[in-house]
Amino acid sequence: YPLTVTDASGTEITIEKEPERIISMIPSNTEILFELGLGDEVIAVTDIDDYPAEAAEKEKIGAMEFDFEKIISLTPDVVFSHESAMGVSEAGIEQLRAAGIDVFVVEDAKNFEHTYETIYDIAEITNTTEQADEIVTEMKAQVADIQEKLADVEPKRVFIENSDAPEIYTAGSNTFTDEMLKMIKAENVAATQEGWYLISSEEIITQNPDVILVSYSYVPDILTTLPLRPGFETIAAVKNNAVFQIDEDTTSRQAPRLAEGLLEMATAIHPEVFSE
Repeated sequence: YPLTVTDASGTEITIEKEPERIISMIPSNTEILFELGLGDEVIAVTDIDDYPAEAAEKEKIGAMEFDFEKIISLTPDVVFSHESAMGVSEAGIEQLRAAGIDVFVVEDAKNFEHTYETIYDIAEITNTTEQADEIVTEMKAQVADIQEKLADVEPKRVFIENSDAPEIYTAGSNTFTDEMLKMIKAENVAATQEGWYLISSEEIITQNPDVILVSYSYVPDILTTLPLRPGFETIAAVKNNAVFQIDEDTTSRQAPRLAEGLLEMATAIHPEVFSE
């Protein structure tokens, strides 16, 4: 220190000293900070932060709408925002910067390699690079182990559902989810379109996936109701009881637990390999 860095918004900021008071504006940043051993330094998080358990006990700053006045009143040394939330927080971030608070906008990672870089970006600012080395090394080892076990496996056609009918959203090509499927010998049947999009039941039936993964938990009986949708009885995944629910946090948050999420997805798609 002083340390000068450029964030995802293209803003150059200079960190004068090792941060002792940190605020996180997205759960993935929070998970990284705690994994880096900075739980005591984190003074506030979003309303939806739930991991680790200690994070839920911190001061809250909002979620979709942030209380920027409160953030200023907490006098943080640095605030970690996220590129994915810039649409709702850009004006507020400018307000923080005008108040003399350092804000680092973390880039929206597109794959695992990018996530490793994110962990190092946060570690550099917080002087925890050695801890980041350990985290990334462990994540890479977990991923390598999963992929080694799948080396001789035939790919399966997979559909991932992110919301219940009638408005079924899924992850198309050029999404983190699509990248994860490619890593574990799975073909994303929704990759015919790019990004996150609304897909019809008819299209899912036509694509006839071998496996269906449900990545939400707000519908308690979804594994019972999904197979009963009209026409779904013809889908291979439904015929073969290959409809599974996966953890929406570990499989989507760009944080150290992503390796666990990858294993959960791989186990659901290739139970013959991982359930032995």
